[in-house]
Amino acid sequence: MLRRLFLLFMVAPLIELYLLLKLGSYIGVAATIGVVIGTSVAGGLLAMSQGLTVLRQAHGELDQGRIPAESLFDGTLVLTAGIMLIIPGLLTDCLGLFLLIPWTRRMFKSWLKKTLEEKISRGEMQVYTRLGGWSGGSGPYGRS
Repeated sequence: MLRRLFLLFMVAPLIELYLLLKLGSYIGVAATIGVVIGTSVAGGLLAMSQGLTVLRQAHGELDQGRIPAESLFDGTLVLTAGIMLIIPGLLTDCLGLFLLIPWTRRMFKSWLKKTLEEKISRGEMQVYTRLGGWSGGSGPYGRS
């Protein structure tokens, strides 16, 4: 786990910096800054659009009396994509855009669900749930 965190916080920014410097040497500093700003703005607009779509889907599922599990999963991925697009860099922008496009998000979501299910079945991850809501027990502020 520590190794993965090291890679995330030390190696990823170095890759981002390298890619930005390489792009800057090919197209110039101003154009590189324009690309970073442009992808952030375009990604932000796309994230807002996809977020509203996911919110409508969740609302529709709730109206039908279903738990919006898939929509919540999509919403989490759209939020993650939005955060990645705010971080300056080409690699994070590409990953963020990958998560915003609905069909690529479905591919990633399918892979992620499979990976999580395998970890849970091997006992590497535990999931705690509370079934039955608040009835028969104590609520968030003491006894109901």
